[in-house]
Amino acid sequence: MAGNDWINSYLEAILDVGPGLDDAKSSLLLRERGRFSPTRYFVDNVIGFDETDLHRSWVKAQATRSPQERNTRLENMCWRIWNLARQKKQLESEEAQRMTKRHLERERGRREAVADMSEDLSEGEKGDTISDVSAHGDNHKGRLPRISSTDAMEAWANQQKGKKLYLVLISLHGLIRGENMELGRDSDTGGQVKYVVELARALASMPGVYRVDLLTRQVASPEVDWSYGEPTEMLAPHNSDSLTDEIGESSGAYIIRIPFGPKDKYIPKELLWPHIPEFVDGALSHIIQMSKVLGEQVGGGRLVWPVAIHGHYADAGDSAALLSGALNVPMLFTGHSLGRDKLEQLLRQGRLSKDEINDTYKIMRRIEAEELTLDASEVVITSTRQEIEEQWRLYNGFDPVLERKLRARIRRNVSCYGRSMPRMAVIPPGMEFNHIIPHDDMDGETEGTEDRQASPDPPIWAEIMRFFTNPRKPMILALARPDPKKNLTTLVKAFGECRPLQELANLTLIMGNRDNIDEMSSTSASMLLSIIKMIDKYDLYGQVAYPKHHKQSEVPDIYSLAAKTKGVFINPAFIEPFGLTLIEAAAHGLPMVATKNGGPVDIHRVLDNGLLVDPHDHQSVADALLKLVADKQLWSKCRSNGLRNIHLFSWTEHCKTYLSRIASCKPRQPGWLKNNDSDDDENSEPESPSDSLRDMQDISLNLKFSMDGVESEDRKNQLENAVMSYSKGSIIKSAQRTTSGEKPDQAKFPALRRRDHIFVIAIDADNIRNLFEHVKKIFEAVGNEKNRGSVGFILATSLQMAEIHSFMVSNKLNPSDFDAFICNSGADLYYTSSHSEDNPFVFDLYYHSHIEYRWGGEGLRKTLVRWASSIIDKKAQNKNEEHVVTEDEAVSTNYCYAFNVQNPALVPPAKELRKMMRIQALRCHVIYCQNGRKINVIPVLASRSQALRYLYLRWGMDLSKVVVFVGERGDTDYEGFLGGVHKSVILKGVSNHISDQFHANRIYPLSDVFPGDNPNVIQIPEQSDIRESLLKLGVVKE
Repeated sequence: MAGNDWINSYLEAILDVGPGLDDAKSSLLLRERGRFSPTRYFVDNVIGFDETDLHRSWVKAQATRSPQERNTRLENMCWRIWNLARQKKQLESEEAQRMTKRHLERERGRREAVADMSEDLSEGEKGDTISDVSAHGDNHKGRLPRISSTDAMEAWANQQKGKKLYLVLISLHGLIRGENMELGRDSDTGGQVKYVVELARALASMPGVYRVDLLTRQVASPEVDWSYGEPTEMLAPHNSDSLTDEIGESSGAYIIRIPFGPKDKYIPKELLWPHIPEFVDGALSHIIQMSKVLGEQVGGGRLVWPVAIHGHYADAGDSAALLSGALNVPMLFTGHSLGRDKLEQLLRQGRLSKDEINDTYKIMRRIEAEELTLDASEVVITSTRQEIEEQWRLYNGFDPVLERKLRARIRRNVSCYGRSMPRMAVIPPGMEFNHIIPHDDMDGETEGTEDRQASPDPPIWAEIMRFFTNPRKPMILALARPDPKKNLTTLVKAFGECRPLQELANLTLIMGNRDNIDEMSSTSASMLLSIIKMIDKYDLYGQVAYPKHHKQSEVPDIYSLAAKTKGVFINPAFIEPFGLTLIEAAAHGLPMVATKNGGPVDIHRVLDNGLLVDPHDHQSVADALLKLVADKQLWSKCRSNGLRNIHLFSWTEHCKTYLSRIASCKPRQPGWLKNNDSDDDENSEPESPSDSLRDMQDISLNLKFSMDGVESEDRKNQLENAVMSYSKGSIIKSAQRTTSGEKPDQAKFPALRRRDHIFVIAIDADNIRNLFEHVKKIFEAVGNEKNRGSVGFILATSLQMAEIHSFMVSNKLNPSDFDAFICNSGADLYYTSSHSEDNPFVFDLYYHSHIEYRWGGEGLRKTLVRWASSIIDKKAQNKNEEHVVTEDEAVSTNYCYAFNVQNPALVPPAKELRKMMRIQALRCHVIYCQNGRKINVIPVLASRSQALRYLYLRWGMDLSKVVVFVGERGDTDYEGFLGGVHKSVILKGVSNHISDQFHANRIYPLSDVFPGDNPNVIQIPEQSDIRESLLKLGVVKE
């Protein structure tokens, strides 16, 4: 809003209107405020609101001939200003309350976490910095993990030789292709698109990197170019003499487009959320196939899994978290922009309520996705420290103070009691500098050959210089869109009020492209008009250039012209998140003057090529510009520093630091692959995972249940010893038990591998008896297919295996009717086996190693027990009944802490418990089940739906052949079954007893995750013919 002079003019007019404001009502505002200056009041109290509608009213008032009507309009505007001011005060009060509540919650969580970590804090815990880049002092260069010479780069490159790394990047929204990117086509196709494409291309050129896949959405729509519908696109490297010599059949960087969402429609990112599970399933399929291909090419027959999966923006971060959990590989995340920061800004503007913001931007779904990325990520990459200190600290899952304490304890090899925090890494975006050749000044000789000297000046030079009376004066260059946040009016004011600066320099404002100011957006038009009025006010004609048009390809020429005139580049924005234009300018030999708020501080610390200023102080801006323009020695020093240090922002430097971060992550991969024996490899099918039920643990339930009283660590060791002895000594015996009717591979692999379809029964009933009544109906619907063995069944439930086993025994049900059991809400996985009549279940121990990432163990359990004891029913008649939540030790397992709930109405929603755990750096998946009567807390990336992806990964179970049966409502992880490539059958009327209060546990509406127009989802009434519905889905035949 800064620089809108019309605000002052109409407020001054309000003071002069006379009789129209003399009545009692109209003068109320003036009397209440005493000595009241409407101009100052408006600027001080209403700044930040969109004034477009007020400006339109002012224009109408000016055009009104009737004095009475004009006075009425101005009076109405005065009251509207008062209303805006009151609204702003209310918003400020609400914001203060939110900040106070957040501060208290964080302080309480921090105190509890520190109390659990009982050792005294060391000096290291008190004084560590948030990231690797120091915020103070001049010793920053020693702390930056940079390559400072060609020799060092060659030495590093030699260390990487022999590695064959596979990396996966994900960026879902927008239109992504390698060449002729349509940047600015829409709000989704912007700088992030260019960044991820260049990152993929640069990483593929690094030593040790064999392949990089950039996964995005396939868009086959008539409204966009056909190239966005191509499944695969290879990204050619910019430099043919790249450092890497990793050339192979599948090496290099590729854009892989995964089909998901509406097949023939390009939709904005806000509408992609319900379709993310479909992308995850498609991406999982691609990664598995590519891992096999790379294994044959460079892995010696062993699968080559990604060393990391890197999500960009919240939607891709959500996808990367699910893929990371499904594959058990490390995850990285880059936010680009963050939802909580945007929500705070929109609330401060006051034009939309929180519900309206969520309807428009799906902001709560986005925030929850970003919280999940903090749970799942090993490393969070940011461009600046400002992003960490001002934006990420708004999230429950990241606390800079607690992060420092945890990191210090890790360095001292002291227990963190199950707590973990992602590592924040400041890695500025890279740039390509090879094509840039800095210019000498206009009077000197131009560097280069005679051919270059004879080349004509770029056309944009003449377009700019036509504005100037003396085009040889140094050029002060600003390149920004006409947006109030960019603070260009302060720059013009600084230039206009400093006569010495006008005498020494010209000012060039590159403010986007325009044909007609009236056709621009209201905010941009208002901003541009204010600048033009200021040019007129200070009589700057012949000294300020503001061309109407320029091409993106001409931007380097504009930098070159400024450098050729010994000019200065300035970024006066109020806050600049990063400041890529500062790096571009430095690469062309331009010193800088930049805002001291945000990313430029980090850039200046590295480049040391200019001055930082207070963007609110126009005198400070003018002094800095004058100092650089007038002092040629200082100008030359800043230019030299920038050119000498600019390589620190190259893509090579970025990728080296990036890969070093990945190398610091603990390697993870599917657990069973670490234990493959050569004998098993020989017997495995060529297109199947080299593992079998012989590698599984056929553990007796009696053994497991008899150890309930044993300490958890001892119990785990005894189980593992039993497992190993069984798998080593019983393979031959197991094989001999195979019935004569079974084929060898039928005994070797779970039965689900040979099914045409798998039916997953995930109905969340009140009790186990009701559950099995629904199971019986589904069995009857596909009786023929079940008898032929073409259909297999998996039971996915919040119940424990012991409960299921006991019920099946007492009701004479056959466990072999099911191929697998997903129990404890996804914390445990069992298969049925014909090897033992007494114990028909095979326990998948490798599944636990697959999901145990960031599991808090005993530290988490103690915190949960403490929380449970704090939930008290104050109206209870005796003390035995006052505890609402109690630990269910009999049902709890190593990877599922279970709690009983006496009165669900008194228990805070699951989102509040999840929030409390995140604040204390405890990563877990909180699930309210059995209509709120039970709480299961399991590993953060475990769930019933994720268990299906594990079965696909391990046994090749085709997810597109899976049919999931769910009720109309369910446990709080119910939504995980409503999307993906599998088919879903929703039984209307089943589980509809679950209360609305129970489903208030999520922070976003179900519509944000449930694709209503998904052809793979069918809803049928409870009494309808299930078989008929399956016929419609094409699962069974007549």
